[in-house]
Amino acid sequence: MTKRNVVIIGAAGRDFHNFNTFFRGKEEYNVVAFTAAQIPDIDGRKYPAELAGSLYPAGIPIVAEEDLVKVIKEKNVQDCVFSYSDVTYNHVMKLSSIVNAAGANFMLIGPNETMIKSTKPVIAVVATRTGCGKSQTSRKVIEHLMADGLKVVAVRHPMPYGDLVAQKVQRFAVVEDLKKHKCTVEEMEEYEPHVVRGNVIYAGVDYEAILRQAEKDIDGCDVVLWDGGNNDFAFFKPDLTITVADPHRPGNEISYYPGEVNLRMADVVVINKMDSASPEGIQIVRESIASRNPNAIVVDGASPITVDKPELIKGKRCLVVEDGPTLTHGEMKIGAGTVAARKFGAKEEVDARPFLVGKLKETFAIYPNIGRVLPAMGYGEQQLKDLEATINGSDCDTVIVATPIDLGRIINIKKPYTRVSYDLAEIGLPDLKGVLKDFVKKHNLKK
Repeated sequence: MTKRNVVIIGAAGRDFHNFNTFFRGKEEYNVVAFTAAQIPDIDGRKYPAELAGSLYPAGIPIVAEEDLVKVIKEKNVQDCVFSYSDVTYNHVMKLSSIVNAAGANFMLIGPNETMIKSTKPVIAVVATRTGCGKSQTSRKVIEHLMADGLKVVAVRHPMPYGDLVAQKVQRFAVVEDLKKHKCTVEEMEEYEPHVVRGNVIYAGVDYEAILRQAEKDIDGCDVVLWDGGNNDFAFFKPDLTITVADPHRPGNEISYYPGEVNLRMADVVVINKMDSASPEGIQIVRESIASRNPNAIVVDGASPITVDKPELIKGKRCLVVEDGPTLTHGEMKIGAGTVAARKFGAKEEVDARPFLVGKLKETFAIYPNIGRVLPAMGYGEQQLKDLEATINGSDCDTVIVATPIDLGRIINIKKPYTRVSYDLAEIGLPDLKGVLKDFVKKHNLKK
């Protein structure tokens, strides 16, 4: 048999899942490398033999995406599989041109080949872009289901940036589990809001193994909730798909991959942040839904903010710290922290750029359109140290922390700071409560 040499173009998430579900164990393919993008310092590793299977006793190298053409030429690669998310159609086709010009096929693997079927009913919460509000929507879904007496186990899209073998299956039930699994800030931001509410959440690398453990979780499982990452589609076959759209970035829902896939597959589309978006932006999103998926149920939503110490904002010069991925590849100009600064009367939103230290300078060089706001980057220990030094070295009166976690718990913020939180508030009807009532009835889940 002549094997086809393959490169999987990824970012430490969808790429590993595509390998596990489509390529692992198939002798007709030889995956020669993964490439890595978007996330700093994830290349130079290996996808280990323990996860890659018997066909790859030495594991599979992970190299920088900039080496893609070199690998195609040196390894005589036939197929390159694009396997990451939240990028423009232009970005996808530019990579396709690079791959085709080097002589290889450019491939996209779809849901039917990669979605794993669960023995439990599955609800998938996905989005059209990073930073739309998937996590707050997931929390709202869980609240509604718990009110019906149901046990919900959440499973989060992967973020395996450390020891991949150790991260094969991860279970988070208490805050101490975040330290146990050596979570980055980005991971904590997704897991901590669940566990502090008493929910169990799983993540890791091997999502077949993760799903089977989640289904038989020791605390019980009536429903599996897929809590998506970026704007990727679900790894599990959903019985209900809820897609979140953001009218602050109107038109992105039909111009970013694979967000439009989620829009077209949605049973429900939540238009979030309507309390702070323009009427024009909201209308554009409505038109996109009507043209791509006219049968979807549309739920109007808002993201009202709460601030624990608003007196630290009024009349103060404030440094705003926002969720990292939302500002970087999510391309948002403002977040909840900026909204809070303006709502509660900050004298000035301090520009973070003059005070940047170390790896944060690299982040702003890669994403020059971030602007004045400081992204809470924490993919590694050095980034955390640089974030701490940047905050403490900034010329400001107050730090507004709008990350989903208590940043002061993991770094030493020496300046006065206030935390901003936000949840999903449904506006009018239809609403998620009604949608989920029908879901519970359909699957005979009522306790």
